Amino acid sequence: YQTDTKTQKPIQAPTTTQSEENTENRKRKAMMSLSWSCLSLANQQQQFRRFKVTTHRVFAVAFLFSISFFLFSPQIPRSLKYHQFADLRNLLGVPNTLNVITNFPFLVVGVLGLVLTLEGGFFTISSQAETWAWILFYAGITGVAFGSVYYHLKPDNNRVLWDTLPMMVAYSSLFSSLVVERIGQRIGLCCMCALLVAAFTCVVYERIYGDIRLCLMFQLILPLAIAVTAFLYPSNYTHSGYWFSSIGIYLLAKFEAVSDRKLYRANNYVISGHSLEHLCLALIPFLLSVMLIYRDRKFKRLGDVKDQL
Repeated sequence: YQTDTKTQKPIQAPTTTQSEENTENRKRKAMMSLSWSCLSLANQQQQFRRFKVTTHRVFAVAFLFSISFFLFSPQIPRSLKYHQFADLRNLLGVPNTLNVITNFPFLVVGVLGLVLTLEGGFFTISSQAETWAWILFYAGITGVAFGSVYYHLKPDNNRVLWDTLPMMVAYSSLFSSLVVERIGQRIGLCCMCALLVAAFTCVVYERIYGDIRLCLMFQLILPLAIAVTAFLYPSNYTHSGYWFSSIGIYLLAKFEAVSDRKLYRANNYVISGHSLEHLCLALIPFLLSVMLIYRDRKFKRLGDVKDQL
């Protein structure tokens, strides 16, 4: 017993029975947490099975469309008009100045993202497969900065592939990271390897035969696959809305690219639609980096809950 200094009354120390009750309460809470985690996992598996058939159909249709388009359409050479951008200003001796310097944000975001991913403790990444996918993504974004600068200094059919290839690598790794996160590590890594081989194949095919059909299909279908996967498969992390924000920004960037000359005239020849496209596309890795910083796992791992018992 202890004495209360104010009331001078004895205070009874916790008995063995009270300690046992506290232990039982902690075990009961841990068991409830474990049951909730199991229930959440079961609900997630039900959602996965429900979406699995639909998603397979979507990807099967996209694959059949790609094969049909390649087999039954004539060759599509890259038009020289593709390299005729609205803003051709030469400032400080740099050709196509704004189209060149607007690639600088890619370099900043790519290098910082690559360093933070390799550091390992800054981003919320829960598996080695995810780490490899994000490393490749930020490496691709860094490559976009150098490849796009090289291309815009003297736009032509030979240099455009150095602008196209890093972007295709970034698409591939981004889709793979989404598959690793929401479907499985093994299938995600298989997708990453297959898509990288496909990206290099598309670029080599265009370089040899002057046909952009494969690159065109790759750049159209893969962003669509990213959007479909993000919509159909539930995320294991919070802040998944950043994926949909990135998709919206990507669509805005493509609109700016198509409206290159119109936007250039609309803002009194300050900045062209193509330069605005660069800035918008650089926002995507920035938003995804913010997502990686602030997100957290929605469900505790079963092993972590069992450790509390």
